[in-house]
Amino acid sequence: MTTPDSSAGSAAPPDSTPGAAPDATGAFRPPTPHAPFTPSRRSLLRAMAALPASALAVGALPGLPGTAAAAAPPGGSATRYTIVPFLNSNDGTVNVYQSDDATDFRLLKASAYTPPAGRIRDASILRHTDGYYYLTYTTRTWQDTSTTIGFARSPDRVSWTFLYDHPVPIANLSRAWAPEWFVDSDGSVNILVSCSTADNQWIFTPYRLRATDSALTAWTSPTVLAGIGANHIDTFVVRTGSAYHAFTKNETSKYIEYATAPALNGPYTISRTGNWAGWGGTREGAALIRLDNGAWRIFFDGYGDGTYYFSDSYDTFATWSTPRALPGISGTARHFTVLKETVSGGVSVPKGVTRSLRSGNFTTRYWQDQSALLNLPVVTASSTAAEKHASTFTVVAGLADGNGCSFRNAAGAYLRHRDFRGRFDANDGTSTFAGDATFIARTGSAGGSVRLESYNHPGRYLRHYDYQLRVDPSDGSDLFRQDSSFVLTTAWA
Repeated sequence: MTTPDSSAGSAAPPDSTPGAAPDATGAFRPPTPHAPFTPSRRSLLRAMAALPASALAVGALPGLPGTAAAAAPPGGSATRYTIVPFLNSNDGTVNVYQSDDATDFRLLKASAYTPPAGRIRDASILRHTDGYYYLTYTTRTWQDTSTTIGFARSPDRVSWTFLYDHPVPIANLSRAWAPEWFVDSDGSVNILVSCSTADNQWIFTPYRLRATDSALTAWTSPTVLAGIGANHIDTFVVRTGSAYHAFTKNETSKYIEYATAPALNGPYTISRTGNWAGWGGTREGAALIRLDNGAWRIFFDGYGDGTYYFSDSYDTFATWSTPRALPGISGTARHFTVLKETVSGGVSVPKGVTRSLRSGNFTTRYWQDQSALLNLPVVTASSTAAEKHASTFTVVAGLADGNGCSFRNAAGAYLRHRDFRGRFDANDGTSTFAGDATFIARTGSAGGSVRLESYNHPGRYLRHYDYQLRVDPSDGSDLFRQDSSFVLTTAWA
C-alpha cells in the first residue's frame, strides 16, 4: 500500500523501476518515452541529393573551460545556463530557456527573437566583453541555398535586435550552417561554421572565421579546420590546457566523432568513430559545457527519434554516462549551444549551524534520521525529544566542494546517497564518500526554500517519495520541483 504523497503521480524511483538498467555512472535509467517523430532537415538530405536540380575576451562562452577549476557558486551567487533553441515546430523564431543545473530548463521567453527575413536555426549564444549577448545562426531553412550567417544582440537575453547577415566568402558556396562561437585562450572571438558548395550541397566541411574588430562586425576569410575533412557537420570545439577537442557528426556513419588538435585550425586527428561513446547513431548538433562539479556535459539532438539527449564525462571525454532525454524540453527544442554564467542571487545555506529541514509542500513533515535512513515524518511541538533530536542536523561546508553543503547528525555521521537512498554513514575519508555527501544548493520552488542537487550525480536531487528521502533525477515537472524543495528552519533540538 502506498502512503499518500504528492509524489504519488510521479514516475517510480529510477532504481526501483522493473527492467531498469544501470548506466555508466551507476544510475538506473528506465526506458525513455520518446516524443512523436518529426523529420529533420537531414533525414531527407540524401534523398534530395539524388533528385535532379529544377571575447576579444569573454566572460562566459559555451564550452570554454576557463582557467579556474570548476566549483559550485558561492553563497549569494548562482550558476545560470541559457539556451536559445529554435522549435521543432517552427524554425522562424527562437525561445529562451534558463536553468540553474543544466538539466531542468524553464522557459524565460517564448518567441524571443524573430529575424526580419529568412529563418533562424542552430543559434549559438555568447556573452561578449561589452556586456551584451550575441546570437549567430543559420539564416535559411534546410531546403534553401544559405550563404549567410545571421547576428543578433541583446542586453538581457530577452529582447533581441537584429544586427546583420554576414555573407560567408567561400567560392561556389551553397550552404553555411550551424555557426558556433568559440573564444580562444588569446581572447580571439571565432565562429566555426559548416559549409558546402554547389558541387555537392550536402557534403559539409568545417571552417573557422575570426573577428577582426571588437564590435564583431568584421571577419577573416574562412579557414578549413584541417584534419576533420569533408562530410562532417555541426563541429563543436572546446579547449583544455593546450589541446583542442572537436566533436563532429560524420554524415555517412551518422555518429558523432571525436578529434583532437594542438591548434584551433588543426591539424585534427579523429581518434573515436562509430558508437565509441555509447550515444547511438543518427545524432547531431553536439554542444558541450562544464558543470559545477568539473564534469563535461554534452547535449545532442537525436533527430531520428525526436529526442534531445545529454551525457556526462568525468575523465576528459574518454567515457560517458548513458544518454538521458533532457526533461521538459526534449521534443520541443532543437539544436542549441549552452551559455554558462555565475550571477548574483541564488540561495545561501548557512554553514556551521544546526537546522531542521521541512518539506516545502508538506509543511508538517521534516527530515528525520530513522535507523540511519533519512525519512520525512510529521514532527510537531508535541513530538518526543528523541524525534526532535533525530530531526536536527548541523550544516557544514561540502566535503567535496566547500561552496556546497553537507549535513551531519548528532552522532557525527553524514547524509549521503547510497543506491540513491538518503542515509547517514560515518565518513570513510574517500573521495567517493565526499561526493556522495555533498549537495549543491539551488533555488527551491517556493520562497525561502532550497533544492539540493547531488554533487556527483548532477541533475539528481534530494526529494521525498512515499515520505522517504531519495536522490532522483529531475523530470522537469512542477511536482518534482515541489517534492525536492525544503526549508531550513530553527532546529527542533
